[in-house]
Amino acid sequence: MSKGSERATPGYLVWRLSTKWRVAVDRAVAPLGLTHAQYSLVASLYGMRRAGERPSQRRLADHTGLEALYVSKLARALESAGLIERTRDPGDPRAVQLALTERGEDVTRRAITVVQGLLERLLEPLGGLDSARTRTFTAELATLLDVPLDVTDAPPDLIAEKTQGES
Repeated sequence: MSKGSERATPGYLVWRLSTKWRVAVDRAVAPLGLTHAQYSLVASLYGMRRAGERPSQRRLADHTGLEALYVSKLARALESAGLIERTRDPGDPRAVQLALTERGEDVTRRAITVVQGLLERLLEPLGGLDSARTRTFTAELATLLDVPLDVTDAPPDLIAEKTQGES
């Protein structure tokens, strides 16, 4: 454990690890013209296409955990960069479907290779990508991600106390 982390709360450690990961991915994919958020979109699109799906922006937002409005903004930027195509869904004229262009697939494959190398380095202390510790860690993370969190879950008396102090 790093110096100063012995007494850290789980929330602080989750925040620090997610920040460390986001910064590392941002730096790693920047030479390919991507940000971490853009990488999340194109890598997800790549995987979904391989599974036979051509997702809508809404479906991609649900898949990535990003807000739909943010996915729309990212998709427009990726379209301008020539990495994705946005088309109206023939089954739902309100929905926009997304697909990687040929160039987008090439950039995405290269980005996935780079990020995979980062992930292998991150997981080295747990025994690597295929270790039992990593599988346990992954299962624990998935368990935490499945817990619904909503700001309305806060105790009502704390919310009332906070809003009364703002009046």
